[in-house]
Order: sequence, then C-alpha cells, then structure tokens
Amino acid sequence: MSEAVRLAHHDFYSDRRIRTILANVRTVAMVGASTLWRRPSYYAMKYLQKRGYRVIPVNPTRAGAELLGENVYPDVASIPGNVDMVDIFRPSGEAVDITKDVIACKDDKGIEVLWMQLSVRNDEAARLAEEAGLVVIMDRCPKIEYARLSGELGWSGINSGIVTAKSLRPPRA
Repeated sequence: MSEAVRLAHHDFYSDRRIRTILANVRTVAMVGASTLWRRPSYYAMKYLQKRGYRVIPVNPTRAGAELLGENVYPDVASIPGNVDMVDIFRPSGEAVDITKDVIACKDDKGIEVLWMQLSVRNDEAARLAEEAGLVVIMDRCPKIEYARLSGELGWSGINSGIVTAKSLRPPRA
C-alpha cells in the first residue's frame, strides 16, 4: 500500500470512540516531547499529567534528562513497564518508522493505542498499526479532545460542537 491510499475510516472519529480511549488509557509515551516550555508537546504533556495520566517523554536528543517529573527515554522500547498509548508528536513522514518501532515492542509494553497528533496523518503507518492489532487515531490531539469532551473548551468560549444542558463529565473519572 502506498502513502497515496487514504484510509477513509480515519476521516472521522466518534466522540464515543475518543472518550473510550481516553477513559481506558493510563500511561502515555509521548514521542517527540520537548523540554522547551513554549512547545505544544510540553503543554500537552503538562495538561494530560494534570488530568491524571502518566506521560512518559520520548526524545532521543534529550534522553536521560527530566521533563515535568519524568525521565526522558530515547525510544519507546527503553521505557520500563507498560505503556497504554503512544502519542506521536513528530512530522507525518516519521510516523511509519515510529510505528514499526512501536509494533516491535507492543506486546512487551502492552501498547494498545497509536495516536498521531494534530496535522500528523500517515495512512501507511495506520495500516501497519491496525494490522498489528493497535487502535489508531490520527490528526487529533488528546489534550484538545479531553478538553472538548469534558466541556473545558467551552469555558473559554470555544464551540466544542457538543450541545447539551447536562453537565459533561471528563473522559476519565
């Protein structure tokens, strides 16, 4: 399959699917996490930590450093223990190689979800991951999705697309 083939089932994700993933994930490996406070990956990591997720930074150029209380690892395979989800915060062109590395250690680490950040879409990587039994989300941010589904985005006046008179509950309790 070439990169030109688009997997149409990744053009839309239901709120239920996103909510289920965010409710079940506990530990996230963030590939491309930055130690610079002004980078989006730093904000996403900090936000997810404040919502109860353990986010483990993966960045080969910063391996051995500490970021928001977590050790930085050179790759997912080096992380001790289990990881529920891998969040790719790297350019789309790098997603296939990262996905192959994730697939190689998915059973050892217990990885169930491969998530690609906003503007990161690689259908070949998604195909490989799904063939290996992983759940795949592309071109979405777990931080934004959590805030949208919990109603937090509405607090800032942003239209989250969710209209209800009920109080929304966060994806994770």
